[in-house]
Amino acid sequence: MTQLSKLPDVDPEVPNAARMYDYFLGGSHNFAADREAAERIKRVMPFAVAVIQANRFFLGRAVRFCAEQGVDQFLDLGSGIPTVGSVHDAARAVVPQARVAYVDNEPVTVASAAALLDGDPNATITAGDMREPDAVLAAPGVRDLLDLTRPVALLTVSMMQFIHDDAEAIGLLERYRSRLAPGSLHVLTHVTGDHDTSELEAAEEVYETTANPGKLRPRERVAALFGDTELVEPGLVDVTDWRPQEMAGAQHRGLWAGVGRIG
Repeated sequence: MTQLSKLPDVDPEVPNAARMYDYFLGGSHNFAADREAAERIKRVMPFAVAVIQANRFFLGRAVRFCAEQGVDQFLDLGSGIPTVGSVHDAARAVVPQARVAYVDNEPVTVASAAALLDGDPNATITAGDMREPDAVLAAPGVRDLLDLTRPVALLTVSMMQFIHDDAEAIGLLERYRSRLAPGSLHVLTHVTGDHDTSELEAAEEVYETTANPGKLRPRERVAALFGDTELVEPGLVDVTDWRPQEMAGAQHRGLWAGVGRIG
């Protein structure tokens, strides 16, 4: 990690959600501060790793669903590091030629992803802020890889809790969806306190000390993020209940999950 810690705008003393997520998944692209914050999360919310894993399993199921619907292009906002269970691996299990544009604003994540994706002509990583749709969509790694005249799967998995204002979050997603062709799909998960309020609220307090404080939203406010998209079956449900396979019968994990079809 020595070289990564010398990247511009990287402060290894400030925990970052993307690097904490990497640690939760067993990765090595993280710093001591990230590990310490993640362990604090685990102390106040013992099922934290199970939540992260459930989110990752959902991502794979949703990506495969999109590919089965004929979508072979993916825009992954706040992607994290594309390691085990990556979007491009899941998509290509169904559509071998699938293209994936990853976007993240965390320098360690971007550098790590660039190394992992080196030599893959159909997958890119872009350093970008998801709050700037025009800049993201105009970036070469997105613009030159994805054809927005054809359907795209927009992935905002466990990302919108970092946009605290409801109106801003709704407007931001509408701006992205408005640029996508009919038949595109919007995949979303969002943390909630609806099921396990006390533990998730305690975890939220830990995230307040990181570079990426998050916000819990109840189901109706998560549903509003989908705008006028048509939710595919089974609708907006706990992450373990969305077309379950490996998670069948699992305990609810405090994440609302859904896929909306863009008309």
